[in-house]
Amino acid sequence: MLFFSLAILTISSLAFAYEPSPLQDFCVADSKPSARVNGLACKDPKMVEANDFFFSGLHMAAMVRLDFAPWGINPPHTHPRASEILTVLEGTLEVGFVTSNPENRLITKVLNKGDVFVFPVGLVHFQRNVGNCNAVAIAAFSSQNPGLMSVASAVFGSNPPISSDVLSKAFQVDKKIVEQLQWKF
Repeated sequence: MLFFSLAILTISSLAFAYEPSPLQDFCVADSKPSARVNGLACKDPKMVEANDFFFSGLHMAAMVRLDFAPWGINPPHTHPRASEILTVLEGTLEVGFVTSNPENRLITKVLNKGDVFVFPVGLVHFQRNVGNCNAVAIAAFSSQNPGLMSVASAVFGSNPPISSDVLSKAFQVDKKIVEQLQWKF
């Protein structure tokens, strides 16, 4: 039988913070400046001409194509700075996300070709091909830089590692199991 103790945290102050969206109406890449932050800087909107959209591209959001082998997964992860909208192009995917504390409710759905699903910003979510053929999806994000945090890699593969004492108590498992998981990352 495994026994563990949890520390009780007391919060003595409350702070509110807000980070406005970094997006503009549009962002046409400006290749002239030498300083770069997350790629190319945006041109001054007053200096943009119609032809710029054809040559420089539009940088309003990030998109990615996801290719899944039969029964392949995109493991649990989060995007701390963006919501994600996923559209299935081929195959069948099971998708899901977990709501925040205290409920931690799993919401899942099976999507077929043409179906769309939205993952709220910052929530842990996943995709899994539940078919015997390949599946393809396109994901679009509400930010140019959505960020990506893989749950397993962050917890078991951090550098330096999170103490196995901390993780064994958090997951209510033996330290040896935690150390085996950390070794894999």
